[in-house]
Amino acid sequence: MLDKAYKDWLVELKGKIRSAQIKAAMAVNGELISLYWDLGKMIVEKQENSQWGAKLIDQIAKDLKSEFPDMAGFSRTNLFSMRQFFVFYLNALTQNLSMPFVHLPGVQITNTQTIHQAGGQLQTDSILLQIPWRHHVLIINKTTGFEEAIFYVKKTIENSWSRNVLQHQIESKLFERQGKAITNFKITLPEASSDLANQLLKDPYKFDFLTLTENYKERELENALVENITKFLLELGSGFAYVGKQVPMQVGDKEYYIDLLFYHLKLRAFVVIELKATDFIPEYAGKLSFYLSAANDILSYPGDNPTIGLLICKNKNNIIAEYSLKDINQPIGVTEYQLTKLFPEEFKSSLPTIEEIENELKDV
Repeated sequence: MLDKAYKDWLVELKGKIRSAQIKAAMAVNGELISLYWDLGKMIVEKQENSQWGAKLIDQIAKDLKSEFPDMAGFSRTNLFSMRQFFVFYLNALTQNLSMPFVHLPGVQITNTQTIHQAGGQLQTDSILLQIPWRHHVLIINKTTGFEEAIFYVKKTIENSWSRNVLQHQIESKLFERQGKAITNFKITLPEASSDLANQLLKDPYKFDFLTLTENYKERELENALVENITKFLLELGSGFAYVGKQVPMQVGDKEYYIDLLFYHLKLRAFVVIELKATDFIPEYAGKLSFYLSAANDILSYPGDNPTIGLLICKNKNNIIAEYSLKDINQPIGVTEYQLTKLFPEEFKSSLPTIEEIENELKDV
């Protein structure tokens, strides 16, 4: 029974079971989110049509805990969150009277009160059903509007973010930074690739996982990024695959080195990243354009799309960056980075080295 045919069949069998488990978990989660939406709606309706106010939630929490002692989720805090969840998304209707993912009965919507009275059910294919409840609580408490909230819902689904990762992305203001780099993608890439490439780049990038000193150099920054490559990839976004650092390219009789090289799975293209621990100057764009031309000939495979360049500088002037890219025919983006965790030199010098720590542990 342990021949190759059986092993292959067993792999298929396990895959079916895991797929069913995931679908079952998603179905359970969807039902829970729908229940919480409905409970939030019922609480809003009752509060608007009675004089019970906030005390209503205290009483509901007490009664539901008594009736369902083995079922979590009916605390006073969570019931408030259910109400907030319903109101947060329905309030989007007061601005444009239309919102995807929610089905409203055929009634005339005129104000907030009639929106609540009309209720509304989550559509069975609503993306709001596809992320866990605690993710929703985090989003509605940490974001300021519908567009931002839906952005993080979609990104969570796309990247399978844990709640901790979601919180990090919200706190680093990913929504505000996404697609803000200065680029020439519209004139150097096909429209579909241009739109995707623009959305991939951020401005600024936030490197808050580094333990650099104030007087760091480019190679120190590069080494720190590689040492923290998992977190760096998280900051870059989904689809980036790390290839290497200081990647050599032989051009003529001289060898050149790419600071960081990645491959993007959706764009089907190499991404050359040049790090500059100084302000942006036009010469940087010319040098990176040269690297991209060489990479297209030396590194790319048949079927790959044009290599994309990303200059990450300490600071940039947007007008200078735009003029620098204007007549360059290679796709390049220019952005900044921020270091939010720098060690003062005197503090770093007082830290024990790895060798000192190891020697201490030997004596324990």
